[in-house]
Amino acid sequence: MTTPDTGRVALITGGSRGIGYGIARALVARGDRVCITGRNEESLKEAVDALGPERAMGVAGKARDEAHQAEVVERVMDAWGRVDHLVNNAGTNPVFGPIAELDLDVARKVFETNVVSALGFAQRTWAAWQREHGGTIVNVASIAGVSASPFVGAYGISKAAMINLTLQLAQEMAPGVRVNALAPAVVKTKFAVALYEGREEEAVRRYPLGRLGLPEDIGGAAAFLTSDDSQWITGQTLVMDGGLFLNAGVA
Repeated sequence: MTTPDTGRVALITGGSRGIGYGIARALVARGDRVCITGRNEESLKEAVDALGPERAMGVAGKARDEAHQAEVVERVMDAWGRVDHLVNNAGTNPVFGPIAELDLDVARKVFETNVVSALGFAQRTWAAWQREHGGTIVNVASIAGVSASPFVGAYGISKAAMINLTLQLAQEMAPGVRVNALAPAVVKTKFAVALYEGREEEAVRRYPLGRLGLPEDIGGAAAFLTSDDSQWITGQTLVMDGGLFLNAGVA
């Protein structure tokens, strides 16, 4: 079967594996072209090869590096002349422990990568294409941003900031650009492996739907929020938790 061609282009940060790659796969499958970013050039090349070089390209670099942000948007515009969808998925969580003892330099790194880089990419895609032509932005947040998140507090605070950034951008960029966020619970990725490895059966008991999330779950939601089927939705955060919050407060 021939893959359709929507003529649309998506830029997905942190797209070489995990949730970002799951989103890239979903958008390529429906006919978009995608540019994915990541820090590891080899992983990025493998992802592009798997997605199909005719529909995908990769640009290696650190999301918080402004020169990298500029290069990515420039290369997308040079290659395809447009950037309809931005998915801010790049993130880091380099520390595990109480926030009262958090090294402030680590906190700054978390915010630079998880929040400031998302704003930077949004500003650049807005200036390059979306201000004049419209489009969508999807920010990948986390349920850690809508609840207390013991031992990953800096990550949780940064994801709460991402949710508010979503509101600010949605208000400012309307009506041409719709901006929404996804807030997943634990998804089975290398990034989250410490949260379930060796005790997945125990972790799953907390989820009414009986399993942890998969990258394709998030990919499907991102595909919806970047499609015309969601054209009356903006400024929203979709919690994707397998029913986890249904058990809040249950002994």
